[in-house]
Amino acid sequence: MNASGQPAEGGYLLGLDLGGTRLKVLALDPAGIEIRRETVPTDGPDWKANVLECVSGFSTRLGHPMAVGVAAAGLPSADGKSIAFMPGRLPGLEGLTWTGFLQSPLPVPVLNDAHAALLGEFWMGAARGMRDVILLTLGTGVGGAILSDGNLLRGHIGRAGHFGHISINAHGPPDLVNTPGSLEDAIGNQSIRSRSGGRYSATADLVADVTGGDPTASAIWNRMIRDLAVGISSLINVLDPEAVLIGGGIAAAGDALFRPLSAELDRIEWRPDGHQVKILSTRLGDWAGAYGAAFHALSHHDTHR
Repeated sequence: MNASGQPAEGGYLLGLDLGGTRLKVLALDPAGIEIRRETVPTDGPDWKANVLECVSGFSTRLGHPMAVGVAAAGLPSADGKSIAFMPGRLPGLEGLTWTGFLQSPLPVPVLNDAHAALLGEFWMGAARGMRDVILLTLGTGVGGAILSDGNLLRGHIGRAGHFGHISINAHGPPDLVNTPGSLEDAIGNQSIRSRSGGRYSATADLVADVTGGDPTASAIWNRMIRDLAVGISSLINVLDPEAVLIGGGIAAAGDALFRPLSAELDRIEWRPDGHQVKILSTRLGDWAGAYGAAFHALSHHDTHR
């Protein structure tokens, strides 16, 4: 610390989690203790200028960070320096090399946002101390990530963890990546209007009616829970995790989600010798991706120094 009580230059990590409407920026010390956080809008044509202004503000207040990491939606490039594939969102994101964009003297590693969220939960959240964990993020769509033996599983092209695009109905309509009857279409907020016959435009409104005892809402919700349990049990059989973390906006339903989900898994989960996989809520909320981006940057810093 310097005389003002701020970290000395080079003594903190900066994690950036870039979304379609806002950027979350988190400064942490190397032990994961929060120093400062900010959000800035990204839903306009000046999103890049907003990012640069925010990052510059952190450097002005705290000195230059020792390492910077970025999380964003899409598939990262093979070298981990940019997002290679994310059509239709944030014009200018695809192919943007963040090391040069931020004029960083050290490489700025880039991760998929769901992968980063799981790293954040592994470092400072609900998965701390675990080595085999999967994360499902339930929101507008369904994302995910896999930690296997303490290592983030990226797959051959960085596609691993796209749990929303597993099929739970071989005869269902194709989703946006052409998967028939996908988990995302079965439970994601983006399809709630069609699944409810136009009755609901947001899952939160459905849950409110479920807790109020509405039988039609309960029937829709119970089908969602069943579909989610089928997806989770299938993933458990493939990946054999110690725990399944559930986050995202739909997870805010709390007991209305977790209690019936646990009951459904009691019925269908394969439990050799009585072994039951833990179903846990994420702990870091919307900031998990920023934590994970910072942790990923710290790992790269330790490798390059």
